Amino acid sequence: MSCFLALVRALVLSSLLTGTRASADTEKKYSVWMANSIISRGQGVLTGEGDSSALLQAGFTQKGFRRLLEQYSGDSSAGLIEGYVNKSVDSTISTVSVTTKLTNYPLDRLSNGNNLIDLFLETGDATYRQSFESLRESINLQPRNVESGLWYYTYKNWSYLDGMYSLAPFYSYYTGLFDQDNTTAIADIVLQLDLLWEHCYDNATGLLFHGYDESKTAVWANPETGASPHVWGRALGWYFMALVDTLELLPVERQSEEWTGLLDKFRTLACAVVQSADEASGAWWQLLDQPGREGNYIESSASAMFVYALLKGERLGFFESATLGTDSPNNDVEISTNASGDNEMEIVATSTSHAQVADKAYDYILHNFVVHNGNGTLSYNGTVGVCSLNSTASYEYYVQRPINYDSVLGSVAFILASLEHEIKDRE
Repeated sequence: MSCFLALVRALVLSSLLTGTRASADTEKKYSVWMANSIISRGQGVLTGEGDSSALLQAGFTQKGFRRLLEQYSGDSSAGLIEGYVNKSVDSTISTVSVTTKLTNYPLDRLSNGNNLIDLFLETGDATYRQSFESLRESINLQPRNVESGLWYYTYKNWSYLDGMYSLAPFYSYYTGLFDQDNTTAIADIVLQLDLLWEHCYDNATGLLFHGYDESKTAVWANPETGASPHVWGRALGWYFMALVDTLELLPVERQSEEWTGLLDKFRTLACAVVQSADEASGAWWQLLDQPGREGNYIESSASAMFVYALLKGERLGFFESATLGTDSPNNDVEISTNASGDNEMEIVATSTSHAQVADKAYDYILHNFVVHNGNGTLSYNGTVGVCSLNSTASYEYYVQRPINYDSVLGSVAFILASLEHEIKDRE
């Protein structure tokens, strides 16, 4: 247990620049600034009065703030932010500690697990362990389809990209610390990501559709794959972040089949994400398979998620040929037309820099979605509300969902993107 934890923390610390630990008093950092603004609004704490994504909002806030503390442990706001992480975690304990009730919540509930583990390791408080053990056991109780794919929620046989950011990093972290010999668990983590890839991969764009119905009976299900009909930006953002975070945490050798298989998916998806960026803004559409269509728009949470995953992947060397021990160049995606006239994805060598694409998008986000309130706080705009496959899953459904102001699903994604951008700027 201690060896794996030490390795994870050493990797995190060694990959962050020493210069980023200076006090934020010397330079205004958007990551810290937005975190303090979220705290001022009392967001990311479970109160029982939030919407259906409240448990996810708490877990996402905890993960973003924890990442900030790793990067800026010496910041003057670190004590405040650390206390707020503890407050958020404590607010979820009564909800996540009853294992038998947890499958009534989406897989998003598992986003709270990582910080429950961290607080247990820091304090030894058995209450935290009971809570994350309850979350872990709930994975075993979650209904599955005939391929052993986890249902995202209570909708029979429906699996979503969304749940992977909460599931896979927690499952990986727990297994590495407390269940290292459980090869079945490691295989299950990879399986969940693989099944979504197999069912939802879009040959025309290289992106992934929102989810799939294994039974193929949903009104929106593709009759062959079961996939839903559109590529929703934030669902893809959750999956993309899940890949990069799981590659960092999965307790296997870097040359193992499990790890290299996930790396291949991450690199392939990164190429397609780069290719799908809007040429004018550099950011990403609400529906990525319908760029420029009337009603579609550039969406702020997915755009920040893609920036985070691209910059983190580059920082960790996941786009370098040496990562796989080959002599192949960095790859990108090109859409070509085959002899039958169908679009297909082709991996080709290009000079495109993932960081350049991410930087352009980050600049757009900073100037179009970040709002300076004039009272020392920041707000965040342009984040779509919850989009569910318990719907028609039509184009009109996605583009007519409400836009939420100051949603932490967007503002925390911005914190993560900013942290990676701030590291890069100090290189």
